[in-house]
Amino acid sequence: MSDINKLRSKMDEVTLEMIKLLKTRTEIAKEIGEVKKNIGKGVIDELREDNLRGKVISLCKNIELDETIATKYLNFLLNESVKVQSDNKETHLSIFLKAKSLEQQGKKIIHMEVGELDFLPPPIVKNALAEVFDKGFLKYGQAKGMPVFREALAKHISNKFNVNVTQENIIVSPGARFSIFTAITTLLNPGDEMIVIEPAWPAYKDCALNAGIKVRTINTTLEDKWEPALEQIENIINSNTKMIVLNYPNNPTGKILPEKLQDDIVDISRKNNLFVLSDEIYSQYAKSNWKSILSYNYKKSIVTQSFSKSHAMTGFRIGYGIADTKIIEKMAKLQALCLTNVSEPIQYVAMKALDADTSNNTNTVQSRLDVLTQKAKEIGLDFDIPDGAMYLFARVKQDGFDSVQFANSALEKGLAIAPGEGFGDYKNFIRISACQDEKILINGMNILKDIMSEMQ
Repeated sequence: MSDINKLRSKMDEVTLEMIKLLKTRTEIAKEIGEVKKNIGKGVIDELREDNLRGKVISLCKNIELDETIATKYLNFLLNESVKVQSDNKETHLSIFLKAKSLEQQGKKIIHMEVGELDFLPPPIVKNALAEVFDKGFLKYGQAKGMPVFREALAKHISNKFNVNVTQENIIVSPGARFSIFTAITTLLNPGDEMIVIEPAWPAYKDCALNAGIKVRTINTTLEDKWEPALEQIENIINSNTKMIVLNYPNNPTGKILPEKLQDDIVDISRKNNLFVLSDEIYSQYAKSNWKSILSYNYKKSIVTQSFSKSHAMTGFRIGYGIADTKIIEKMAKLQALCLTNVSEPIQYVAMKALDADTSNNTNTVQSRLDVLTQKAKEIGLDFDIPDGAMYLFARVKQDGFDSVQFANSALEKGLAIAPGEGFGDYKNFIRISACQDEKILINGMNILKDIMSEMQ
């Protein structure tokens, strides 16, 4: 017994020493974060992380330690650095909240920072809201969603995408965001790695960071038309890589991948047994050929959809995930733990909304995007014409341009736009949303033009 106590004491000493070293490392990370902020450098440096990862793997070989365990521990440390250095990072949501605060003070703001359509949901939604009480959809229900709603969704999806989906392949969630959260949290373990192609909606990274998952970023460029190189993806995959996130049409760029490139990415995912999490919330707003990940019939794929964009039902908080039944069961367990079930009245309303013709929404947004692109050309912004979605992601061609400072300055002039920094290492980009009436968009772009003229 004395021998085991000695060993335990020794292990305790090592553990406490590790905690001390963690404190030292965290303080250094904070200092590095301040330096990065001052020089305008992004939080994540994939090249440096890869170099450190290589040193760790080399050390593991020398000391005969399982590199998978060591690299998972490294991922924990790297994530802690990211958390420390990401404090107070400005995103489209932080600008939105500031804009709302200014509006409460009486200031008029043109909202071009968030993807919230200005028009109402279809009339059938209003009627459904009036019906729901008498119909009796007011109770506790299944965590996966009401069977009648999931059955309706299954038919809708099967017809729309020419696939065979049953209600057992569907989970109803309070917005697509929650399906993304449950997929990442239940399918991956702390220390695992997830690939995100940037620029990207920040929630993917945030969900992963919250779950202890290490995000490996693939940076794409305007010059390459926002297309990732297959070599980039293949080179970043290792034994800890478990998932790749796709979002096409993309937020913020509006990009749709060429079909062959998407096919190749799915093939790489199959070969490496990766989960493919495909956020297809903007599929209704695809202007060019677009292919759902559902069409690949890949058992490790998870597709998320929502009524927020297609039906202008942001405030209803209703979305859904589509996946293999085993994946849905895992997601449902966490959802049951967090919220029991999605509100039955809202599920009923969304079910009725499936019958609405929303094609006019698509035409309206595309027309607005055309207005934005024309005005952006006149202003001299640098961008790739979006293939879909409802945003323009544009580079401002001015030395030392800082999108966060610019977005905050624009607020003072009555214009809310999203800083590119919120979508990755894109400090000299801004995202402009096409969710307002065309006259309002033109007014907003004129304000943008005036601000840029003042900067020259």
